[in-house]
Amino acid sequence: MKIKKVVVCGGGVLGSQIAFLSRYWGFDTTICLRSESSIGRTKPKIVRVKENYIKTIEEMNATHKASALARGIADSYESFDYEESLQKVEDTFDNLKIELDLEKALEDADIVIESVSEDLDAKIEFYKKMAPFLPEKTILCTNSSSLLPSSFMEYTGRPEKFLALHFANDIHKHNTAEVMMTSKTDPEVFDTVVQFARDIHMIPLQLRKEQPGYLLNSMLIPFLFAGFDLYVKEISTPEDIDLAWKLGTGSPKGPFEIFDIVGLKTAHEIVKALDAKFGDKAPYDYKKQKEMLAQKIDEGKIGVLAGEGFYKYDESGNKIS
Repeated sequence: MKIKKVVVCGGGVLGSQIAFLSRYWGFDTTICLRSESSIGRTKPKIVRVKENYIKTIEEMNATHKASALARGIADSYESFDYEESLQKVEDTFDNLKIELDLEKALEDADIVIESVSEDLDAKIEFYKKMAPFLPEKTILCTNSSSLLPSSFMEYTGRPEKFLALHFANDIHKHNTAEVMMTSKTDPEVFDTVVQFARDIHMIPLQLRKEQPGYLLNSMLIPFLFAGFDLYVKEISTPEDIDLAWKLGTGSPKGPFEIFDIVGLKTAHEIVKALDAKFGDKAPYDYKKQKEMLAQKIDEGKIGVLAGEGFYKYDESGNKIS
């Protein structure tokens, strides 16, 4: 099966990026949203993605350094054309569709990528609503970062055509896509999604069995919340915890900078799940972490896109404090 029409359900931080990248590489792409208010929240995210692409392309053109090459934009500097890349960004922005009518959005879809709230009940409700409208041919993927696809597989109406396709943030730069099958996923469907990942210039990281957190988050989540624990226990500040990690490992970002990029709402959903899973046997103080994140969310400090999380950011997403 050749993927042609892509539908991304959800226009959040990753949903908007997935849709933009898919359209950038020539796929007929629609973002399906649930309400008019969702459009108001999604459009600024798409604008931000466009600005990030342009900024990256400018950096690539100015430096031609290997460290500046975003392989979601070009495989190499030999294949990179500055003017052509900028034009592709404009074309992507102009031709990316937004649709509120679920049935209309799903019509003739080859692949649907669900990127709604990281909440089990919300996902189950959405799959129940979506299942009757899915064409027989459609492959269905979840971009869930912490929930196993088998948790809501029975609600899809097509377990053999259902699997996980998970992206890292800033996917045009960090061009990996974790493709994870369930026990019921058809191997041919798995291979089709792996090829789709390659077609949008991702490096497919293949998981033949379910693993909570996939490959990346299996390593990343313990790291993030271990760093957070140092803060909630008043051992140190986000600034010094981040600095310790960056200076000690050479990494460009510390845990709190990563939290702000991922978004504190997503972090809150993850720590809620960790608290529910471990309870009093938790390795870290998830309850206090959960409370602190909830307070920041209530204050509107949800990360880079809001201009403030653990740090403050300018309109271009650059950290200012």
